[in-house]
Amino acid sequence: MKYADLHVHTVESDGTYTPAQLVKEAIQRGLSALAITDHDTVGSVAQALTEARETELEIIPGIELTAQQDNQEIHILGYFLDYQQQGLWDKLRLVQQNRVERVYKIVENLKKLGVELNAQTVFNISGRGTVGRMHIARALLLDGWVNSTSEAFRKYIGDNSPAYVCGFRLSVSDAIKLIRDAKGVAVLAHPYILDSDELITEFVDYGLQGLEAYYPEHSQSQVNFYLDLAKNLGLLVTGGSDFHGSVKPDIKLGTIKVPFELVEKLRFAKKS
Repeated sequence: MKYADLHVHTVESDGTYTPAQLVKEAIQRGLSALAITDHDTVGSVAQALTEARETELEIIPGIELTAQQDNQEIHILGYFLDYQQQGLWDKLRLVQQNRVERVYKIVENLKKLGVELNAQTVFNISGRGTVGRMHIARALLLDGWVNSTSEAFRKYIGDNSPAYVCGFRLSVSDAIKLIRDAKGVAVLAHPYILDSDELITEFVDYGLQGLEAYYPEHSQSQVNFYLDLAKNLGLLVTGGSDFHGSVKPDIKLGTIKVPFELVEKLRFAKKS
């Protein structure tokens, strides 16, 4: 059997592995395909493709776009997209600038809570990659405000925590359109976080093509529910580990892996 991990992050967003390290790790773990799905950037796809060129590992150009719906953060995965498309890069530059502005807003909220965090500390950690909450969590850990990144999310910057800021540039319909305009396949990431599963039907109307049913935080009953829902709505099924490297040490590459036939179905959906 051949397997794939369809949800992986690099140093280009909030992961700690370079594309070269990911390719090596994926081969060691016996994976046949790996989707690079960094947050709001495709900057590491070309390097991953180069690193895997002389191997049997297939690199799937992907992305994880951050959008919002009624003040709720929603993530849309894109697969097999034309990662070199100029229109995609132009739009992503605006999204990344929005992320920078969001860091300053979260830092200001933290200050109101008595947590003095310098925004530059966050940007030093993120480097040239897409900056996000994981970098803020790492900065809070570095400065001694928390004992772990998970505590940072739970106490300060998680979705329902006091310093959280939503305010993303893309709506869900915008994110799906951006992926499909780049000739990619649009899939809803980790649907368990939705306030209501009824939203999924609405997203289908926007052009959503798949559901990430297999995910580390999904219970078996949730997996079964999303598999049935995908079947009823005529959606593709995907899954992945949401691998971030050392910042999420309990999640190993390939913790969640899916049969290669699901990759082929994604490929066919791109062509059809």
